[in-house]
Amino acid sequence: MTVLKNIAKDRILQITVIITIVSLFFARPRFADINFHTLWSVAAMLTIIQIYAYLHVLDVLAYKLTSIADNTRKLNMLFTALAVIAGMFLGNDITALTLIPLYLNIAKRYKLPQILPVTLIGMGANIGAAFTPWGNPHNIFLVSRYNVSPLKFFEWSVPYLILSLIIMLLVFLFIPKKEIPTQKTEPIRISWRPTIITTVVFIFFFFGVFRAIDIIWPLIVAIVLALAINPRIMLKIDYALLLTFTGFFIFISDIQQIPAIVNLIHDMVYSEISTYFASTISSQVMSNVPSTILVGKFTNYAQALFLGSNIGGFGSAIGSMANMLVLKTFNQHGSVSKKKFFIQWTIMQFAGLIILTIVGLGLLIFRI
Repeated sequence: MTVLKNIAKDRILQITVIITIVSLFFARPRFADINFHTLWSVAAMLTIIQIYAYLHVLDVLAYKLTSIADNTRKLNMLFTALAVIAGMFLGNDITALTLIPLYLNIAKRYKLPQILPVTLIGMGANIGAAFTPWGNPHNIFLVSRYNVSPLKFFEWSVPYLILSLIIMLLVFLFIPKKEIPTQKTEPIRISWRPTIITTVVFIFFFFGVFRAIDIIWPLIVAIVLALAINPRIMLKIDYALLLTFTGFFIFISDIQQIPAIVNLIHDMVYSEISTYFASTISSQVMSNVPSTILVGKFTNYAQALFLGSNIGGFGSAIGSMANMLVLKTFNQHGSVSKKKFFIQWTIMQFAGLIILTIVGLGLLIFRI
């Protein structure tokens, strides 16, 4: 029942269901338009991520790193760096849900700032998630839709990662070095055998994403592993996201059969730059996952869509699912004004969006 309730209250899924039902009045979906490789890849990714979350791998890393922080700047840098790295492998959602409560517990204990560090953790998770094909679910769609090779994908993501990290490093220079007591770490045991096995399955999944093997096999292996470790892991999977992907595939299959809408969208993505801005802007109002699926069906400018969708995850609260989770997690664990946090978080998010939009535009224009 908890799983069904979580699915039912997912706002993005609710919107997807509504527009999908409306589209059915105008056309009937075509089975061939549903990208099953993307669906199976996302399902495998979500399963593997939940296994890692169950094994508390990220918790241990966070405790180890914070044990060496002796001032506020170092603490913020360590948490943000871990958010970037964790976002690459575990995605921005799990990263935000794990690291933000850990930081806020320390912040409340020693009366440390909360708004800027939490915002930077969320931003770091978004930046890291953009780096890998599985970090963001829409990256998996891009790889599948355009048949992108690993080399080509990292040709896009490495420059974006480097420039984003340079900008974040500049931000850290303005954080004061207030001394804090060295953190006492709580002993958390890692079950090494399932962790190693999960990592092997993760590598297996990598080959599936890039079609070296049929993705269905990593999916089956991941599910079997989750059931063997603890069947309740399967209850933690974001099934609403899978349904959102499916709904948008159906919706887009329908609107592809309506000439007026097809012509309108084609007019919006007629060039690489227009595709870039269409993706970035539409992510602000419909989130970057459905935005990528929509724009991706009508353009061949893959790099522009990659940059636009990942940068579009900054800005509004619905720019990405991770943004909503940051707000929700802070509301649950933060001790400063929720209104104050939302206002300052929004300002910093849109500042990041503007700066990174310029960065992305430069990457496209100068072919970096």
